[in-house]
Amino acid sequence: MGSFIGHKNITDSFIKRVELGEISHAHIIVGEDGIGKSNLANKLAVNILGKLEEKDYIDIIKYRTKKSSFGVDDVREIVEEVYKKPYEGDKKVIIIYDGNKLTVQAQNALLKTIEEPPKGVYIILLCESLELILDTIKSRCQIYKLTPLSKEEVRLYLNRINNNEFSEDEINAAIAYSEGIPGKAEAFLKDASLKDLRNTVIDLLFILTKNNLKELLDFESKIVSFKDKKDELLSILASFIRDIIIYKEVSDGTGIINGDKIDNLKKLAVEMSYKRLSNIIDKIGDARKALLSNSNFQLTIRVMLIGFMEV
Repeated sequence: MGSFIGHKNITDSFIKRVELGEISHAHIIVGEDGIGKSNLANKLAVNILGKLEEKDYIDIIKYRTKKSSFGVDDVREIVEEVYKKPYEGDKKVIIIYDGNKLTVQAQNALLKTIEEPPKGVYIILLCESLELILDTIKSRCQIYKLTPLSKEEVRLYLNRINNNEFSEDEINAAIAYSEGIPGKAEAFLKDASLKDLRNTVIDLLFILTKNNLKELLDFESKIVSFKDKKDELLSILASFIRDIIIYKEVSDGTGIINGDKIDNLKKLAVEMSYKRLSNIIDKIGDARKALLSNSNFQLTIRVMLIGFMEV
C-alpha cells in the first residue's frame, strides 16, 4: 500500500485477502470528511488491479455528483458502466463518492448490481455515515470504518505536504484543530480564517468568565461573522470546553486536544465551574439542532450566547 498513512489494520487485511483471492466484490468505506476515504479507495483499487504504481487507470472509474442527491438515473449510468468489459485487464473498479447522497430509490436500483456484479468488477462506495445506507446494501458489502489518526500520524501527513511553508507552531495548531482528521489539518494550514476562528472562540470564553451580558452581546457580531463556518465554530467551541473539563480533572496536558492553547485552558479551568461548562455543552447541542432545522444563524447564536450566561 505504499506510503499511505494510518489505517494499517485495514490495508494489511485487504492486501492479505487480495493475495488469497478472497476479496469481496463490494466495499463501503465510511468516515468523516477529510479522513482519507478517497485516498484509501484509490489504494484499494490499484491493489485490486494488481498494479504497482499509484496513478489514474482507465479501469478505475470514479463517480461523483455536484447535485444534492444521487438519483435512479445516475445509478443507471453506473450500472451501464459496470457491464462494460475492462480495457486493460480482466478487472475494473467502480468508486462511488458521496454515498450518503444516494436516494433510497437509487440504492434499491444499485442493489442487484452489488449482489451479483459481473466477474472481475468491484464496487467501492464512500460515505460519511452508515445511517442513510440501506441494510440490504450494507449486508452485501465489506465495511471499513475509518477512525481518527493519532497526533503522530497527522504530523507525518503534514510534514509530507509542508515545503517549509509552515512553522512548527502552525503545524502544532493544525494538529490540535484536526482531531485526527488529516484533511482538517491541511485545511487549517491553508485557511487563515480558521486560525482566526480558534482565537475568537478563546476570546469568547474569557468574556464569559466576566459574566457581563452587554460585553458578550457586543461580541456577537464577531461570532456571526463566521457564518460560513458555523459547523467549525460549534466544533471548535465544543473541543475547547471538553479540554477545559479534562484539565480540571487531571491538571495537566494529558488527553488535551488543543495542546497549543494549554496556557489559556489552565486559566479558563480556574474561572469556569463544572456546572457552567456542562451548561455550555448543552447550549452548543441546542444550537446544532436549531441550525440543522434551518433556524436563522444570528438568532441561534444570540440564543446560545444568552444561554451560556445561565449558571
